[in-house]
Amino acid sequence: MSGLNKGVGKAEVTLKWDPSPMGTPPHDLDLVAGVYTADAPYGPPDYLVHFDSRSPDGTITLHRDSRTGQGFGYDEAMTLELTRLAPRYARVVVGVAIQQGGGRLTFGQVAHTGVLVREGYTDLLEDDFAAVADATAATVAEFTRDGVEGWTLRPLSVGFDTDPRDFGAQMGARRA
Repeated sequence: MSGLNKGVGKAEVTLKWDPSPMGTPPHDLDLVAGVYTADAPYGPPDYLVHFDSRSPDGTITLHRDSRTGQGFGYDEAMTLELTRLAPRYARVVVGVAIQQGGGRLTFGQVAHTGVLVREGYTDLLEDDFAAVADATAATVAEFTRDGVEGWTLRPLSVGFDTDPRDFGAQMGARRA
């Protein structure tokens, strides 16, 4: 993982992977964002954005959702308009979950995975999931509200062995 930035206002998170081999179930990876309040930054998320959805206030939108990885370059995209989030929100965690419909599938079994976080034309973070190759879901980035700098991005490469439904509840937990 590389990148670190202060004062992020609007970020785009994109995800790529190669399609599954012919004759096998499609690989379906999904971007997930959990939004946490200042009162409970490590509790359950106040809401999740995933699976072709958007936040209730329109500040986080998943606007490209691929179910196969087919396409050129990055196939899924999520926009986070952090400066528009209500002051009660202090933390946003972004992760990726692999759908498990065709049996247990890990990042190491999916060819050419990658996630990219950008602000405008500036790459803030890039990861290939090599550090979490045995995981079925992983967090990739954490945005936290800093009163002086606005929103701060921190790489957050943590692997999980869980299904997409449970991942949403676990992804923002405090890590030792």
